[in-house]
Amino acid sequence: MALTRVRGGEAAAPRAPVVPRSARVTGAAAVLAVAVVLSLLVGAAPLAPSTVLDTLVGGGTDESRFVVWDQRVPRTAAGLVVGAALGVAGALIQAFTRNPLADPGILGVNAGAAFAVAVGITFLGVTSPFGYVWLACAGALVLTTVVYGVGSAGRDGAGPVRLTVTGVAVGAVFTGLTTGLTLTHPDAFDRMRGWSAGSLLGRGFEVVLPVLPLVVVGLVLAVAAAPGLNSVALGIDVARAQGVDVNRVRWAVLVSVTLLAGCATAVAGPIVFVGLMVPHLVRWAVGTDQRRIVLGSLLVAPALVVLADVVGRIAVLPSEMPAGVVTAFIGAPVLIALVRRPQASGL
Repeated sequence: MALTRVRGGEAAAPRAPVVPRSARVTGAAAVLAVAVVLSLLVGAAPLAPSTVLDTLVGGGTDESRFVVWDQRVPRTAAGLVVGAALGVAGALIQAFTRNPLADPGILGVNAGAAFAVAVGITFLGVTSPFGYVWLACAGALVLTTVVYGVGSAGRDGAGPVRLTVTGVAVGAVFTGLTTGLTLTHPDAFDRMRGWSAGSLLGRGFEVVLPVLPLVVVGLVLAVAAAPGLNSVALGIDVARAQGVDVNRVRWAVLVSVTLLAGCATAVAGPIVFVGLMVPHLVRWAVGTDQRRIVLGSLLVAPALVVLADVVGRIAVLPSEMPAGVVTAFIGAPVLIALVRRPQASGL
């Protein structure tokens, strides 16, 4: 018979079994695989699973090939790329700023991308998602550079708090400019409405493939910066005492977040809560090691975005619900539940 400890005259409840971290990573990978399968099987056009499988291996009808290869496969790929980019960018910015409520847009990435797209629609006549991609990437890069330039002015340089405050302020200014442009130009308002909702509809390989090399570079930089972020989380002075090149880590994080969040926003628009919520969830599951958090975010965030897109397709509405709206509905209650846990309150 197993013995139980007695505390204060009462038998203490047995502890719940601890799930190994490797099993949690395997579970996240399994959820991602299920999300991909559902994304290929579920859609507005009803196709039997056997038909989808036959189409994937080269068979099927003209209709099934159009639905699977021209619609669902590119859309799933876009969800995977966008989710991975947002999740890792969120993990980086939360670790670097030591702020568990930070998200990728805190450096003005989303505001810069949205402003550039609004300018392109209003003054350049850009109408295609392919055109939005390059405008959004350029806007994200320019505004992040401005934020870093303003935030690094002064004797103390670009510290996490200074960058955060500068990013919020500059982002608010450009968000106001974007709103002014769209309200004074009805055509821009109509076109921005679909993009700013955060949708994967119509995002084919012609949009995803051009940004894929930039996303890969951002992910490589994130992996390289993760070990140094473990020391930065203890404080800049502690990191320097441990021999970490803080400036190198800072630049790696800034470039990585700009590339990842900028490309994700360029492809699908500003999808909210992914970069904010997923690192919280992963940190609670695997601990505070930034290397594990980056890996976990790379698995969990794409699953969340793809599943949100699937839910949006089957929503009982006249038209499907954008993935960005679904992630907001999912993210808000999940994030509230996570931050109420003591384990999730700190980095």
